[in-house]
Amino acid sequence: MNSDLPTVEQLAEFSLAAQHPLTRQWLDDKTRLERLAEIHEFDLELATDLELAEQRAAFFDVGQDAASFLNRWVSVPPDLHAMLSIRFQGLDVTKPFVDASLLSRPLTELDVPALAEIAREIYGAFKPLYLRLWSAAPAGHFAGTQSDKRFLAAPLAELSKGDAPPELSLSPARDLAHYADAQAAYDNVDAQHPKHTGQARMQDDESLLESIEAGTLFDVWVGGEWAGYVGANSDTEGDGDTLGLDAYVVQEIILAPAFRGHGYGAALSTLLARSLPEQQRVLIGTIHAENWGAITGALRAGRVDVGGWVQVGL
Repeated sequence: MNSDLPTVEQLAEFSLAAQHPLTRQWLDDKTRLERLAEIHEFDLELATDLELAEQRAAFFDVGQDAASFLNRWVSVPPDLHAMLSIRFQGLDVTKPFVDASLLSRPLTELDVPALAEIAREIYGAFKPLYLRLWSAAPAGHFAGTQSDKRFLAAPLAELSKGDAPPELSLSPARDLAHYADAQAAYDNVDAQHPKHTGQARMQDDESLLESIEAGTLFDVWVGGEWAGYVGANSDTEGDGDTLGLDAYVVQEIILAPAFRGHGYGAALSTLLARSLPEQQRVLIGTIHAENWGAITGALRAGRVDVGGWVQVGL
């Protein structure tokens, strides 16, 4: 069922065509196509490298042969092609899903049933829970689907214009002295909102130390008292979360329980935007569609919903 594979340049063109029109103003198309080609080069590798597929089959060990782990470039009548692959949510073998990492044109509502049927046909042996599709359309646009992570983004120069209360400030983190406090803050959110564990989790200490070295992790202070972490990842080469933009990707925004409910969420994006060193970049963060509080804060700060993943139950 693998149709003739496109070139990486063609994949980049397909990907760019699917992006939110506003984002086309944030970086010139030539540079963005080069970035998208780097991102989608791995899609082609996963479609052709049987040795890599064998490694994935051995790692997940779910009783399927190596060929089943190859990406598939499939034809979806009448005029669509899709890059499909089997994935596992959080690397959990009990949560398989089919990922449509790329379509040959922007998704329409009429495409959804046909894509779901092909996903079942190819990956039915894995018993996938859902098919995941990308679209720049607003959350809830496609009937019969469930919204997944949304991408909220804006140029740092625009975000920096926002307001912040005088008692709220950031300082570059020098160490992870408050790591345990931040983890406790996550645990508190998880206890109050059980779905949160599947929507956001704290970065490991190694990732946070890399951000400290890059100068992109900050301690949050309220009236001189430590209140949380906020930070971004600058090492995003080849990272699909950048959407091919010159971007920082939000790594952490967490407040200790005592400092929630004061409207600080939007101000944290403003202060982070002012504090990051490369001001020509865009700030992007992925937020689960059900995490309405975080989405509201991001929108209030001036970030824009530029698309996201949707799930089609299988």
